[in-house]
Amino acid sequence: MVDNSRVDIIFIGAGAVGCFYASRLHHSSQNLHVSLVARSNYAAIQKDGVKLLTRSFGDYTFKPDAAFPSVDAAAAATSSGAKRDWHYIFVTTKALPDISDDSSIIEPLVGPKSCIVLIQNGVGVEEPFRKRFPNNPIVSAVTVVSAEQTSPGTIRQNRWTRISIGPYTDGLASKDSELGRRGTESTEALRRWWTDLGGIKDVDPHDEVGLQTVRWHKLCINAAMNPSAVLSGGRGNADMVADDELQRHLLGVMHEIRDAVPKILGRPFPDSMAKPEKIVESTARNKGARPSMLLDWEAGKPLELEVILGNPVRIARERGVEMPRLQSLYALLRSAQAMRKRETKGKL
Repeated sequence: MVDNSRVDIIFIGAGAVGCFYASRLHHSSQNLHVSLVARSNYAAIQKDGVKLLTRSFGDYTFKPDAAFPSVDAAAAATSSGAKRDWHYIFVTTKALPDISDDSSIIEPLVGPKSCIVLIQNGVGVEEPFRKRFPNNPIVSAVTVVSAEQTSPGTIRQNRWTRISIGPYTDGLASKDSELGRRGTESTEALRRWWTDLGGIKDVDPHDEVGLQTVRWHKLCINAAMNPSAVLSGGRGNADMVADDELQRHLLGVMHEIRDAVPKILGRPFPDSMAKPEKIVESTARNKGARPSMLLDWEAGKPLELEVILGNPVRIARERGVEMPRLQSLYALLRSAQAMRKRETKGKL
């Protein structure tokens, strides 16, 4: 499965998605050692490990090789008396580039042999890491999984396990580079470990542009549903598609993205990816679903505004494509978030 050398893997972010995929990679008997950087749930994980209640693999406890309360603590960790080399650094936190630069946060961990793996929503999430770490391979990942943290250190996986992975150099694979080759090798290693050791049967490897089409296809759903749920006054997904005018709006956003992708990436969505009408049809059956951005808005948390709306608008514009529907959602929600922040400050 793997050679005799130790592979040290660390996940930054011990939420539901991070803990689930970390637990399927940790196989110390095969020299795969997974550690976690946890924050609010650090004490629970340090004491008892991560308790997983899963539909796909039953119930089990994942005891990471080490749990750290911060990146600095992980950077100070040693192995056999020497500073530990982190071979794979997973970032599974929410991408909020307007709040913090995740690439700077992981800098103390990154060494010459490190591969950076990004399990984050949206598009353009890779670019800050590529700029900061021009010589490190990057693997980009998109998940389809329903999981939640029911209490600190306890994760419930409700359904799905799919993860799509692929290398990232500049998003277009414009150069046949050594960096791309290393990214492809890392992609294949992760596919093998998750499939052969972790038992996940729907790990989908892609080439660089193929993985970006997966990102943009997921964006069709996220960029249509998430901001619209907030701006419509808090309506759920099925409720929105049941409204004729809102359904026209949602389809319009999805088709705008779908039509722009061949001009942005040089490759259309493959026929295997659901068309907007099919997405709406499926959404109508999923009663009660409320998008994560709406939940964040109601909780007063910052929104994944830039990676779901701002970045796609800017990336498209740089490549000569305007996306007026997406730009309108971005402008309105950006303003709404700024106004609420100003009002909140005024009350303090």
